[in-house]
Amino acid sequence: MESIKKIFKIGNGPSSSHTIGPRTAAIEFLARTRDAFTYQVTLYGALAATGKGHLTDKAILEVLGSERTEILWKPEENLPFHTNGMKFIAFNSQKEKIDEWIIYSVGGGKLADENTVFSHEHIYPHKNISEILDYIEERGMTFWEYVQEYEDKDIWDYLGNIWEVMRQSVEDGLSEQGVLPGGLCLPRKAMQYHIRALSYKPSLVGRSLVQAYALAVSEHNAGGGKIVTAPTCGSSGVLPAVLYHLNHEDRFSTKQIIWALATAGLFGNVVKENASISGAEVGCQGEVGTACSMAAAA
Repeated sequence: MESIKKIFKIGNGPSSSHTIGPRTAAIEFLARTRDAFTYQVTLYGALAATGKGHLTDKAILEVLGSERTEILWKPEENLPFHTNGMKFIAFNSQKEKIDEWIIYSVGGGKLADENTVFSHEHIYPHKNISEILDYIEERGMTFWEYVQEYEDKDIWDYLGNIWEVMRQSVEDGLSEQGVLPGGLCLPRKAMQYHIRALSYKPSLVGRSLVQAYALAVSEHNAGGGKIVTAPTCGSSGVLPAVLYHLNHEDRFSTKQIIWALATAGLFGNVVKENASISGAEVGCQGEVGTACSMAAAA
């Protein structure tokens, strides 16, 4: 299995493939065309078909600049390699093309082209929870100690930063009001749910607060806010909600929360290795189901 860092990625919602991937592509193209005067970006296939709702254009324009970038939409046309295709073109001040790049957002925020060969650096020797349990029980280890054994030394600093972004996404989501982007004009409700939860009798407060926290992150993600994939953008509210409750209401320490994150990441990694965490492959249920497993493990 790969590092759990591949599970927890910081980015802007609402989609790994439709937002984080295109934003990353725009950043890379900007870096190689610093002298460009204007840009044209064409979105193809599924990326174009649902790009408006996923804020794909906004993600690209924030990087390249809305005043000098033209976005073209071609939902009926698919490029050969993948349905989430993009073509970036840079022009100089004389409107001459100085660079062109065709790239694909293939899921999970990853980019690829026709020549990409995916290589996975496997750092864990075990492939499933049964094998991991046998290993740690024989040695009297916890799951987080198992993670510590195989990850780089900076794993705790990395997870500390992940927790900070998760915590902030809950609090940002609870403070936001208004209507979410998109044609459905859905109002944000997390703040109302939170206020209502605080008025419930003690037996209902806990679960109602967790629900409000999860909704807060989900709405923050839907609005293009900064979140952590856990394991995806679409399921990013579940794990932060549980951990925030443990930290805020049950007074678990930051160190304990980070240990819990390591455990959660390990379980998410197992699903990624043996099945899939991609909504395009296993549906939203697969994403949220994995997130629930990670939260339960934590």
